[in-house]
Amino acid sequence: MAPRWVSGVMVAAVMVAAVIALDNGLARTPPMGWLHWERFLCGTDCADHPSRCVSEQLFVEMADRMAAEGWRDAGYEFLCIDDCWMAPTRDGQGRLRADPERFPGGIRRLADYVHSKGLKLGIYSDVGSKTCAGFPGSYGHYELDAQTFASWGVDLLKFDGCNSGSLEQLAEGYRRMSLALNKTGRSIVYACEWPFYLRPVQQPNYTEIKQYCNHWRNFYDVYDSWNSIKSILEWTALHQDSIVKIAGPGGWNDPDMLVIGNFGLSWDQSVTQMAMWAIMAAPLFMSNDLRHISPEAKCLLQNKEVIAINQDPLGRQGYRILKDKTFELWERPLSGRAYAVAVLNQQEIGGPQNFTFSLTFLGNGLACNPACSVRQVLPASRDWGVYSWTSFLSVEVNPTGTVLLKVLAL
Repeated sequence: MAPRWVSGVMVAAVMVAAVIALDNGLARTPPMGWLHWERFLCGTDCADHPSRCVSEQLFVEMADRMAAEGWRDAGYEFLCIDDCWMAPTRDGQGRLRADPERFPGGIRRLADYVHSKGLKLGIYSDVGSKTCAGFPGSYGHYELDAQTFASWGVDLLKFDGCNSGSLEQLAEGYRRMSLALNKTGRSIVYACEWPFYLRPVQQPNYTEIKQYCNHWRNFYDVYDSWNSIKSILEWTALHQDSIVKIAGPGGWNDPDMLVIGNFGLSWDQSVTQMAMWAIMAAPLFMSNDLRHISPEAKCLLQNKEVIAINQDPLGRQGYRILKDKTFELWERPLSGRAYAVAVLNQQEIGGPQNFTFSLTFLGNGLACNPACSVRQVLPASRDWGVYSWTSFLSVEVNPTGTVLLKVLAL
């Protein structure tokens, strides 16, 4: 199969000035944190499964681990509650309330505890009449719910799109909640699922979405499986002409949670997720159990060089520049005349294989002109030395693995 190259139009679009973003001063780099959903789902049986239950205790224990075991210091600052935290009904004043048995101190007390650990608290609601799990949604209560979240000390809102009725109601709900959050005067990162719920019917207007949201989901929920990671990467590459150019400080495409440290990914596949989420300038929200995580997974998730690429202040999202029957080659422009480069081996059979490419492929020929230094970041850190513009690189990559490089023009 012949290599497939990105169009010149897409590459040029990446270089244009950033699109106007939501003016709340937040998410200037992709947000980082922990989110309960993929690992803990809607676990509400605290009697039989206390350690797997979505409860105040779960979040207290995660906050303790994030503060004590290097997660906060690595940049993972948001501790986020997903669906199933609520009581089945609103209170007498029409306000959302936490389930009184699973969150006996309420969200305000939990937020205070999270803040005492130097962390920020995220919470979940839905644009429609009910959440995806059937709890009360925010439809008809956008301003009240925004005020409630602010009064509790919430720092991020994940706003889902289930049960929203018409597309106009969906769009109006996302707009109204954005304005309501800003009106509270509290800094609250706004995480939307707006384009995901639009896409089955119409092409999202990303210019508008970025004016209201700090990051947004485009594709299905991540699962703890290699097939899920593959499908997210392929969808992103196939739609890169429309989504890459919109990402930047204040607004990001969100390919969903990091599932590293769970059960479904091999080591090489974990490396691939970490490397590719850095290339995609993705929000980094882990969904795992920080009380029981391997030293290898912890080391990968806290890798300072990878996080530095993800958090690069230039804020440009990477894109695929080549795909053949075995390999994919991706690049991401970084600050300081540097590029992050990922070589992904798609094969799921056999052993390591080599991919050889010319450095003239990178950065429209400018990434290594007239020379460059090359450093491997993943799967292990090491310097490769200095190369000229006409040099070729040969990269050995394990099946389903990725080698992440940083190329710096000299």
